[in-house]
Amino acid sequence: MPDPEPAAAPVAFLNSPAFAAIGLPFSEIVRVGDTLYLSGQMGNLPGTLTLAPGGIKAEAHQALQNIRTTLEAHGYSMGHVVKCTVMLADMNDWATFNSVYTTFFGPPYPARSAFGSSGLALGGRLEIEVIAATRC
Repeated sequence: MPDPEPAAAPVAFLNSPAFAAIGLPFSEIVRVGDTLYLSGQMGNLPGTLTLAPGGIKAEAHQALQNIRTTLEAHGYSMGHVVKCTVMLADMNDWATFNSVYTTFFGPPYPARSAFGSSGLALGGRLEIEVIAATRC
């Protein structure tokens, strides 16, 4: 007799009221068991699709603040982040991004990947996607 399939982890689609008000066609966070998958964050001003003025540094700060706000809206923090994926419109902005990133994260840092990309949404300089664990 074959072993029964393990129970699937519950899936929850989490959207704060502020996110839902923008009306984008994706969820803010998808929780599968103890793992949180956050949709990519741009450097847009809260509640709008307008990028923070000031270039890469301002957009990076706003994107990371947006991640923090998203996590906190659902009872989590930046300390729950275990993996970041960073898409940069220009890899020459790597050092500038790192100078902002290290104000939001400290050792031990989450695992991270970064790659150059073109044609990011909203004409942005970067997009950041994170995965978080609910138990840290």
